[in-house]
Amino acid sequence: MTTREFGRIGDHAVHEATIAAPGGLSASVLEYGAVLRDLVVPVAGKPRSVTLGFDSLDHYIAHSPHAGAIAGRVANRIAGGRFTLDGTGHQVPQNQAGKHALHGGGRPYAFGLRPWTLMNAGPATLTLGLHSPDGDGGFPGALDVIATYRIEGMTLTLDLSAMTLAPTVINLAQHSYFNLDGARGPGDASDVRDHTLVLSSDFYTPVDADLIPTGEVRAVAGTPYDFRAARPIRLAEHAGYDTNFALRGPRGALRHAATLTAADKALAMEMWTTEPAVQLYDAGKLNSPVPGLGGARYGANAGVCLEAQTFPDAPNNGHFPSAVLRPGEVYRQTTQWRFKGSGP
Repeated sequence: MTTREFGRIGDHAVHEATIAAPGGLSASVLEYGAVLRDLVVPVAGKPRSVTLGFDSLDHYIAHSPHAGAIAGRVANRIAGGRFTLDGTGHQVPQNQAGKHALHGGGRPYAFGLRPWTLMNAGPATLTLGLHSPDGDGGFPGALDVIATYRIEGMTLTLDLSAMTLAPTVINLAQHSYFNLDGARGPGDASDVRDHTLVLSSDFYTPVDADLIPTGEVRAVAGTPYDFRAARPIRLAEHAGYDTNFALRGPRGALRHAATLTAADKALAMEMWTTEPAVQLYDAGKLNSPVPGLGGARYGANAGVCLEAQTFPDAPNNGHFPSAVLRPGEVYRQTTQWRFKGSGP
């Protein structure tokens, strides 16, 4: 494990820690947003960076689209930024077009846009912590969150946990943009729509024009949302994806969510999670004004997000998997990314 000062926010130093396993992966994680800045996978004996990231803290603060961050307190969307919990209404920031809450309400409330604390680290594991006070961004209940990244061979695991002092809502999501063909520059990153994807999902949640769930849970069969068999993300008759998919199997059990394969077929990534759903976002609106890793240019579809989560707008849909956390309970999430290389 190595650490370095990555940048500063005022007088506060923000550190980066890098962990690795012999012959396997290496991961660089920031105290800012608990961001997975760089994930390097050995492919045919050569290192390949597979997540979008930046080489400057200033670029993260000014321009990052939650790249690699832990989104929360409630990831994804809350309609109108409003919800009712135990009969009490709550209003949180409407940072999506002034209408809805997105990924915790924006700066300074969003977990992915603020400093965390590196609590401890070893050769292949590190732990960060965050305290969110009662009323933070309008959310009730003081909340303490722990994020642990660890590497074993060709697997990266993220364990998330949280406890509260009063009833609250929580939905954490790791928000990396993956490009298995390589995310490091210079030059333009490849188009991830040529990656092949499988999702362990038979149902998705349709949305309105603001990407707010309608409340329906619809079968993927016969629709552009059917990834039950491997196919490219790109689909000629479909504009793009920013879609929540319900996963098979019981919540809390670690099970297969997705398999993503690089366009060059040299690398595949299996995603496993305990969460009830995964958001597929093909980054069709991405257009970074600053360079990424090694000078890479990140334009539309330069990465794909597979965000383990509960359903978007769960606090306003009682039939969705619950986002409520109460005192004495422990929020837990485990997500794994298992890599398999091939080729000459």
